[in-house]
Amino acid sequence: MNTNLHLVFPGTCREAFAFYEKTFNTKVQLTMTFGDAPADSPVPPDSKDLIMHTSMPLGSMLLMGCDAPRGREEALGGFQISIDSTDEAEVKRLFTALSEGGSIQMPLTATFWSPLFGMFKDRFGVGWMVSIPGPQPS
Repeated sequence: MNTNLHLVFPGTCREAFAFYEKTFNTKVQLTMTFGDAPADSPVPPDSKDLIMHTSMPLGSMLLMGCDAPRGREEALGGFQISIDSTDEAEVKRLFTALSEGGSIQMPLTATFWSPLFGMFKDRFGVGWMVSIPGPQPS
């Protein structure tokens, strides 16, 4: 079984995935707009340039996304994407890059479960946790 993450944006999917592509040094594999749907599909004219599906590899999963059709937008929330690395410089780089223009809930700091941990929402409203893994239970 594979587990992937699919994000629904309120019209900012293209911008968000361009940002994630640069930040994570990965490449979008596929992008389709609502306008790419077959001609008989019920796509409102003001939604044809919105993203119907996009995806990119991110660590061991695919990060997927789309834009909600006009009038069905919802705020992102209720989840966080957790990324860890043993490379302290990479954790700091990701925290700085992803949190720019967003809101920090917990600055990078040592905790009782991790030598370095931080939480924030990026400028697109996506929640993130970045950390260095702590000792693993035996």
